[in-house]
Amino acid sequence: MTRPDLSNRLLIALIAGAVAILVAYFGLARPVLPEAWRTPGSPQLYFVGVAGALLLLVSMVFVLVKRTGRGGSPQAWFIAHVVCSTLGAVLIAVHSGGFLRRPPALLLLAIVALVALGVWARVRGSRRMAATFATKQRAFAPVAGADRSRLAAVIAAKKKLLADIDPGAREGTFSLTLAHRLRSPLKARAYARLVREENRLMGMRASVGMEQAFWRPLHLAIAYLFVLGIFIHVITVTFFAGYVADGGPITWWHLAKW
Repeated sequence: MTRPDLSNRLLIALIAGAVAILVAYFGLARPVLPEAWRTPGSPQLYFVGVAGALLLLVSMVFVLVKRTGRGGSPQAWFIAHVVCSTLGAVLIAVHSGGFLRRPPALLLLAIVALVALGVWARVRGSRRMAATFATKQRAFAPVAGADRSRLAAVIAAKKKLLADIDPGAREGTFSLTLAHRLRSPLKARAYARLVREENRLMGMRASVGMEQAFWRPLHLAIAYLFVLGIFIHVITVTFFAGYVADGGPITWWHLAKW
């Protein structure tokens, strides 16, 4: 079977298409659309936002598939992650109504940052990562002195923990999954801490450029903040609609006007 793939050319075409749609919508279509499509919180834009949020949630399934090893082909879910997050970003931008002077506009900035990091990682970062795996890096050189003794202790501690977390796994090739974290959260957390200490002693991040070393932690941090922001936005418009409307009409579905 042919493994599903999303080439760099298709990825760039997808992003360019999304940008073109937004330019056409806000520059040409929005000025002539009915007033409801230019009013934040209108029923039309409310449901557009719901659809966009659902698409963004679909893109999160890729993370679960990677972490659990279940749910089908990770490559197929990666493509779904890219496509759904791009379409979801377009709908969220439409949902904003073009009003960027309110706090929810920060969510749009987060989306832009996530897209930019994702495109960089696929188009440029992947080449650097491939070159790293194909080259003997300083990170794999022997560790001397006190650090060598500390490294031996860390590896011994990892093996001891691994016997409880996953008895059939090998320390040299083992990687924590979501299932491990759910079954043994405290031991999995301790194991992850030992992995970070091992990487520090071996100078893993120091062996590559700053962009390659920190793009993924930054991507995850922004993604977590974005999910938190979506959650706060949903709670406020649902239970504190009066506060969000700031004295204006509440045109969206809500449970309370606090």
